[in-house]
Amino acid sequence: MIRLIVGLGNPGPEYEATRHNAGFWWVDQAARQLGVHLAPDRAYHGLVARVNRQAGPIWLLQPMTFMNLSGKAVAPLARFFKIEPKEILVVHDELDLLPGQMKLKQGGGNGGHNGLKDIQAQLGTGDFWRLRLGIGHPGFKPEVAAYVLRKPPLDERDAIVRNIEDSLRTLDQLLEGAMDKAMMKIHAKPPRPKPAPDPTKIAKAVSDALASTKQSPTKEDPVS
Repeated sequence: MIRLIVGLGNPGPEYEATRHNAGFWWVDQAARQLGVHLAPDRAYHGLVARVNRQAGPIWLLQPMTFMNLSGKAVAPLARFFKIEPKEILVVHDELDLLPGQMKLKQGGGNGGHNGLKDIQAQLGTGDFWRLRLGIGHPGFKPEVAAYVLRKPPLDERDAIVRNIEDSLRTLDQLLEGAMDKAMMKIHAKPPRPKPAPDPTKIAKAVSDALASTKQSPTKEDPVS
């Protein structure tokens, strides 16, 4: 089961709506869904909420350390409450996925993500779960730093928000440790839109109907 959910981002109003804060957006929504409020906790260098459940408490965490020191918040909380890496879910922005795409996985590298990099270093392992929210890539590596710290255009933000809403429908499964079921729903592709009607076929159908009407004898209407 998942006992600690970490949303990655940068503190401060200037970063609030930027791509790099997608993990914060997710945890904010999760807190509302679970009926708890995040509050500052100096011991864990972040905003923290405790969710009391029958199977035991769940912790929500937003590190206030800036992205490259995220592990400074995650590691002390995990150690104090004896939370194993496999019981941690880190929600973060992902350059390698387009807005509207998301992936759930356990373990792996950090892909150059400074938040993941520091959490791996502080925990001594990368064996934690990650929910990767696609934000797209600017196309050139030198532009990445500026790109993640900019606000996405409205259509991209809407796609990210839809991912957050869709993935939060699996929150109970994530907390219960039903990761396979959660993964199937998170990775499910949306249904394909129905193809638009062929205008040529429509025009022909209308033409045939008109021709048929002209050929039919006119009948008197007894009501008129």
